Amino acid sequence: MSSHKPLKLDRINRRILATLHLEADLSNVELAEKIGLSPSACFQRVKSLRDAGYFVHFHAEVELDRICEHVLAYVEFSLHANAPMARRKFEQAVNKIPELMDCLRVAGDTDYISFACCSNIQTLQEICDTLAADESLQIRRIETRIVLDRAKWFLGYPIDRLKWLEQ
Repeated sequence: MSSHKPLKLDRINRRILATLHLEADLSNVELAEKIGLSPSACFQRVKSLRDAGYFVHFHAEVELDRICEHVLAYVEFSLHANAPMARRKFEQAVNKIPELMDCLRVAGDTDYISFACCSNIQTLQEICDTLAADESLQIRRIETRIVLDRAKWFLGYPIDRLKWLEQ
């Protein structure tokens, strides 16, 4: 965010962030009503928040089960080396694979956990095999955990329950 101009996150800006985070498809008029602002004031606030870099992306979640065959899985990676250069090389490789939708560096006996969405198990296996075969990535172990059912799905961060940073 260093390239963005700073913006005070007052009570109203916080409400806008928390609301749009969960309901990005609201019209400006609907958002203004929820927040208690005029549409023009609301539009200016959202524009300022966007210009300041508080919104990273807007996207729509699609009902994947209704539109295509797919396999969801968590993939755990353990590396032989955990030096910064080895991590960077691994992260660069993962960033080139769209099916690995996120990749989190974690503490413990696993170095990274990635959430994958592939057309089928074979495709998932091919991705894992390709990564494992690249000796320069220094992957020691890959474990996959196929998602059988979603008991709860990520619908946004619990922003209203988190401690805001002081401005």
